[in-house]
Amino acid sequence: MRKRTMDFLGAGIGLIISAPLFLLIALAIKLTSPGPVFFRQDRVGLDGHIFRIYKFRSMRADSHLRGASVTAGDDHRITPLGAFLRRHKLDEIPQLINVFAGDMSMVGPRPEVKEFVDHFPEEYARILTVRPGITHQGTVMFRNEEEILAGAADPRERYLRFVMPLKLKIYLDNLEQPLREELKIILATIMPGLWPRTYPAIEMDSPAVAQYQEFVQPETRAMPAGRKAMKEMA
Repeated sequence: MRKRTMDFLGAGIGLIISAPLFLLIALAIKLTSPGPVFFRQDRVGLDGHIFRIYKFRSMRADSHLRGASVTAGDDHRITPLGAFLRRHKLDEIPQLINVFAGDMSMVGPRPEVKEFVDHFPEEYARILTVRPGITHQGTVMFRNEEEILAGAADPRERYLRFVMPLKLKIYLDNLEQPLREELKIILATIMPGLWPRTYPAIEMDSPAVAQYQEFVQPETRAMPAGRKAMKEMA
């Protein structure tokens, strides 16, 4: 209850403080590319509840018809303004609405689409016992995620075999955290250079990967359907 109260107050204050920036970004999106201001997508939340997440639209309005559900840094569907918003994480601001409504928390595991949740049923059986968040330790450590995916022949496969297994392990190791640590994570999200040793950036060959190496799946041409098949191939 205390965490929910803090989330409610934090989201409310955040929406008030960011209102001018919110309106400026919304106007810039409408002026620079056709389509809606917001990107909306169904995600899996607390106890498996499906909710609609809000982000500022950073891609072409018809992007869902022109590529995969995973976005790499060099994705041609990203608009010039969208690239700026994504680089500075400004596209995530509307998720304060989700926090205010109770679908999300300020800090918690990032919510995923059901397609990806279904690949890791054992892990998500625990992860979905808490509200998903705007940011998390895993989010800060994977701040270069789009660059990691940009170097892959198949970004979706790399996401499922490299990014997600590592993220899930980090989520499970830090499922519930004290308020002080949550505040630290929020600050590290806004200013990524803070505490680089505590939240080292994950790269394909970074030392931070070593402690989670057993959870990474080798990339192959064919992506097996489901976590069980992935384990059998390991």
